[in-house]
Amino acid sequence: MKPRLRQPNYRLRLHAVLMVLVLAATGLIGKAVAVQILGKDFYQREGDARHLRNVSIPAYRGMISDRNGEPLAVSTPVASLWAEPAAVLGEGRDRIPALAQALGIGEEPLMQRLVQRADKEFVYLKRHISPDEAAEVTGLNIPGVHAQREFRRYYPAGEALAHVIGYTDIDDRGQEGLELAFEDWLAGKPGSKRVLQDRRGHRVEDVDLLETEQPGKDLVLSIDRRIQYLAYRELKASILEHQASGGSVVVMDVPTGEILAMVNQPSYNPNQRDRQRGSNVRNRSATDVFEPGSVIKTFTVAAALESGKVTPETLIDTSPGQIQVPGGYTIKDIHSYGTLTVTGILTKSSNVGAIKLALQVPDEYLYDVFSRFGFGQITGSGFPGESPGVLPDFKRWRPVEKLSMSYGYGLSVTALQLATAYTALANGGRMRAPTFVKGGANPDTAIIDPALAQTLLDMLETVTNAGGTAGKAAIPYYRVAGKTGTSRKVGGGSYQQARYLSLFAGLAPVSAPRLACVIVINDPQGGVFYGGAVAAPVFGRVIGGALRLMDVPPDSPLLQTAARSEAEEIEAAAEAVGEPTPP
Repeated sequence: MKPRLRQPNYRLRLHAVLMVLVLAATGLIGKAVAVQILGKDFYQREGDARHLRNVSIPAYRGMISDRNGEPLAVSTPVASLWAEPAAVLGEGRDRIPALAQALGIGEEPLMQRLVQRADKEFVYLKRHISPDEAAEVTGLNIPGVHAQREFRRYYPAGEALAHVIGYTDIDDRGQEGLELAFEDWLAGKPGSKRVLQDRRGHRVEDVDLLETEQPGKDLVLSIDRRIQYLAYRELKASILEHQASGGSVVVMDVPTGEILAMVNQPSYNPNQRDRQRGSNVRNRSATDVFEPGSVIKTFTVAAALESGKVTPETLIDTSPGQIQVPGGYTIKDIHSYGTLTVTGILTKSSNVGAIKLALQVPDEYLYDVFSRFGFGQITGSGFPGESPGVLPDFKRWRPVEKLSMSYGYGLSVTALQLATAYTALANGGRMRAPTFVKGGANPDTAIIDPALAQTLLDMLETVTNAGGTAGKAAIPYYRVAGKTGTSRKVGGGSYQQARYLSLFAGLAPVSAPRLACVIVINDPQGGVFYGGAVAAPVFGRVIGGALRLMDVPPDSPLLQTAARSEAEEIEAAAEAVGEPTPP
């Protein structure tokens, strides 16, 4: 007899299923409560982290302009392309060839860059391109590829102002010149905002402004772009004419100490950032030192006059055109000038005369005058890397060193130092720190008596008149004062043969000095190297043009010319270089 089958308990099964469903529903509800209510903040943050991003807002860098408002450095908006390596290598991997073609680079280098930075969230693909170029790339809709707005610096004056303005790096930070000196003033403060992105990284909307960007402040320089171009043109022409290796020009406004022009050759184009290499980017007017030669005789004479040992009319016997100094050295003039007045020592640029004046002045007195005129110390212009030059302490002078300094050897100066010293002389003996900022605060200090300063100007005027060494510095209808200089170059531990620096330092107009200028021509070739023949003509053209540009009224009723006989021309050009003391 078969066993009787037990009837299934459908009610129990139904209750079990219902219980499972209730438990499942309870679990789902509990999970929902945990996610939506108890863990809302946590999950909101996690979601936002995947779709919200804080984006930097670039700040506009302040504009640099010249004293007349002409732009010298401006920032233009550009775009930079960047990528999330993981996204490009993942979802966008098959689009890498198209991306490489759009960027104009090889597929292999692009892949290598992405792979090397696969663990990073950010890598630049191409920076500082036009917004249109960036739009073409982002228009490909490649996952992980984005564009951001940046600024690029542009320099309208190009190489004419490169050494003064300097340049910025690709991140818009000052690297040289005034861009570096005034970085804190010019640089803005970037802002930031929070944006919502989709899964491809495309920006959907701006969510919140976290911090407003603060643009940099504009900077108005003392530079006059017209005079700068004039100085640049004339310096370059002179260097080509004399096959020189380089040179510098500094022009200063006498009443204010403002720098109106500063030019160096060779120069560079600051708009070509990738080519900024070597010494060409250095502002040699402020950083490079040299022995000034005869332009220093002005201050030797100033010390002698201030000491009361001599007057401008005091007679000094320079015969026979040479003098023995301690150490067995013989210092010579180009030929024997016989008996000269102290003024005539400047007019003829006599080395022998300068030495005899220095012999009458105590060591500390000569050192004090040189120091008061700023030699051996930075000028206070604030230019990065400015050199203080070299003025040895008088306590360590040997007799030969003092006498060498009297005619421009044994000390080193910069072109900016020389210009500042001659500006002080033209400003009634009151020294101001040179400034690159229009209206800059640079109070003056009396360093010599105003009457002595005027006496020196009158003496220096003879240098540019007939019989002086700088007739080619004369400017029609203006009275000009100045001093030529020619010094031997040092190389390999000794003075080099047939290698010179040609200099001229001067000011105009003498009756009411407005402009001071220093010209330095480095290593002129072709047998013409004297300051009166090489540097003085550049001064005449630069300052003559600048005076007219600035509408400075003439102070001479006669047309000053350098018309001379051939013999006078030869004598004027042949400024004595002398035999410098070996270093």
